[in-house]
Amino acid sequence: MRGRSEAGGRRRASRRVLAGAVSLAAVGGLAMASGAASAAPATGASASVPSGTAKQSAASWRVDLSATGGEDGANLRYADGALGIRDTGVGLASADGAGGYGSGVLPVHTVERAVNRIAADVRADAPAGARAVVDVRGRDGEHGAWTEWREATPGAPAELPRAVTEVQARLTLSSGKDGAGPAVRSLRLTADRVSKAAPLKQTAEPFTAQVYATREGLVGYTTANGHVIQPNDHFVALPSRRGLSANGSGEYSVRVCGPARCETAPVWDVGPWNTHDDYWNPSANRESFKDLPRGKPEAQAAYQDGYNGGRDEFGRAVLNPAGIDLADGTFYNVGLNDNGWVTVTYLWTGDDGGATKSFPTWGTDVSVRQAATTASTRVGSLAGPTTVRVQCQVHGELVQYQGYTNDAWSYLPDYGGYVSNIFMAVPDAWLPGVPDC
Repeated sequence: MRGRSEAGGRRRASRRVLAGAVSLAAVGGLAMASGAASAAPATGASASVPSGTAKQSAASWRVDLSATGGEDGANLRYADGALGIRDTGVGLASADGAGGYGSGVLPVHTVERAVNRIAADVRADAPAGARAVVDVRGRDGEHGAWTEWREATPGAPAELPRAVTEVQARLTLSSGKDGAGPAVRSLRLTADRVSKAAPLKQTAEPFTAQVYATREGLVGYTTANGHVIQPNDHFVALPSRRGLSANGSGEYSVRVCGPARCETAPVWDVGPWNTHDDYWNPSANRESFKDLPRGKPEAQAAYQDGYNGGRDEFGRAVLNPAGIDLADGTFYNVGLNDNGWVTVTYLWTGDDGGATKSFPTWGTDVSVRQAATTASTRVGSLAGPTTVRVQCQVHGELVQYQGYTNDAWSYLPDYGGYVSNIFMAVPDAWLPGVPDC
């Protein structure tokens, strides 16, 4: 924390004082009483069906809770037929470590028919105050990228912004007042498709807003996706789990432009201030604070306009208008020396109408270069396996790595640079269906 500004120090202190309120509320949604608990009806087709909506026969499946170590198994352990928190002494960075916390991305399930509504049925043994949250997302062949995460609560199945053929769940657990966490014994998802009067429509370009940025710091603490914060780290925090990437993934990333330069960074933590404020979505589709205009964080409205009595969702007095936290490396790289305003593009919110194709990647700390050569400026990196949008490809420098040789490079518009096709997790050296640059 050396060299932190006075304003930044005051903000850090304010987060420590009310850490206990954040630790439980940050994963609120499914409060489970002692003993066995059910989070939703076992049949999603009959749960909260709006009057007059069309529906199809539901698909239902049981999720394998033992498979949490692939993309994300942050502080979870499967033992004796139940999934629980591995170490209840590990909490959220944004909550200053108070309260046990664990989160896991579960296996992908393919459905025979496209669906857009998913109900969750959780069976768990839980002490008083312990919580579990089920979020779901989906994708299909036409849209290679995942939708945002949506929470499925008792009696209120999650509705996705488009129909999908692959569904994935994320389970987030928090401990109770006595420090003990829930033991989740089963999770069943039930999916169907309903007509919606006003589906979410995305514009061709991703949404961009000017928001106030603060420095996260907190080196050594754990983020909401299980990443242990390192010195000079490169990631951001946004005040909603809807755009939270798995540890090591950049599936949900932002482009942050500060006084000196721009950087593309993954969303690896939740905060500042709020945890249910997806202000980058249209007002009608926001999780909370639907009376605020798109692009205006609740903390900004509270600080500048006295919205919600000048308080955040937990009742804390808002001391700055922050809508994004930047890890130290990102903070200084974009040219900030103190908290300040930046321009942020929420890269997953756009629909380019087929101008790009999405591909999975492999490898860690993969360089994105300004040109198709290893000698050109490094403009970004892929921290770990993720999904990227490719606009076009070129023949450039011949690259050899771990027994692979390829001279093809792909241009990633979200990063403003090229990556060697060696790191595309597909068998083709030249990506199919992608034009020349």
